[in-house]
Amino acid sequence: MGRVAFVTNNGFLLSSAPNFRDLGGLRTSSGHTVRTGLLYRSDALHTIDKEELPVYNGLGIRQLVDLRTEHERETLPDVTPEGADYAAVSVQGPQADGANFSAALADPEKARAMFADGLAERFMFGVYRELVADATALEGYRDLVERAAKGPTALVFHCSAGKDRTGWGAALLLTLLGVDRATVVSDYLASNERQENTDKWMRLLAANSGLSWEEVAPMTRVRAEYLETAFAHADEIYGSFDTYVTEGLGLSTDTVDRLRHRMLT
Repeated sequence: MGRVAFVTNNGFLLSSAPNFRDLGGLRTSSGHTVRTGLLYRSDALHTIDKEELPVYNGLGIRQLVDLRTEHERETLPDVTPEGADYAAVSVQGPQADGANFSAALADPEKARAMFADGLAERFMFGVYRELVADATALEGYRDLVERAAKGPTALVFHCSAGKDRTGWGAALLLTLLGVDRATVVSDYLASNERQENTDKWMRLLAANSGLSWEEVAPMTRVRAEYLETAFAHADEIYGSFDTYVTEGLGLSTDTVDRLRHRMLT
C-alpha cells in the first residue's frame, strides 16, 4: 500500500490546492481496493504555498501530468514536486470550446453570447462531449492512462479547477479499474466541496464579463448529468465504454492489465 499522507484540519491534503486528492481507497466491483499513494488528482498546482511544499514534496510523486492548454501552462506554470518529471498532455485543442471560455469571459459581448440566459449549461454539456470525442482528448487521455499504468512511482494529473478535464480522467481510470459507476460519480461530485480557489477565480471572471454569478454557476460546479453525458456519448459513438477504450483511445489489453496489476490490491 502507499504511504499515509498528512491531512489538514479542513480535510484537505493541501489547503492551497483544495481539490488535490488521492484516488486510492475506493473498492471495485470485484472486491479489490485501489491502492493509495500512487495516483492523485488535483486542481491548479501553481497555487502551492511555500508552507505546504514539504507535504507536497513528501508524497513521493515522480510524474506530473498537466492536462491544461498551452496558454494555461504558460500563464500559470506548475509548481512541480521535487524529483518529478513534468509532462504537458493537453486534452483540449486550442479551438475547443472548453479551451476558450476564460478568453470569452474576458470579452463581455462574447461572454453574453456564449453563457447568458442558460447557455452556460449547454456549453458544459458540449465540453463533456468533446472530452470523449475530440482527437486531442483521445490522444491525451490515452497518454494519461499509459503513464498511470507504466509507473512505477506516484503520479498526479490536473487541470485548472480539477473538476472537468481531470474529472473525466479520474472517471476513466476508476472505471478501467473496475470501480462501479455510482462510486465513480460520487468521487466526481466531491469536487463541489473543494472549489474555494475556483470560486474566487470565477467570481472575478464573472464580474469582469458583466455576467451574474447565477449565469456562470453551471461552469463552477460538477453535476452528475455532465459526467453521465460523457459516458453516454462514448456509448453513442463507440457502442460501449469498452470499445471507446480499445478503439477510441487505442489502449491495449496489456496496458489495462498493467494498470490493474499496479493499482489494485
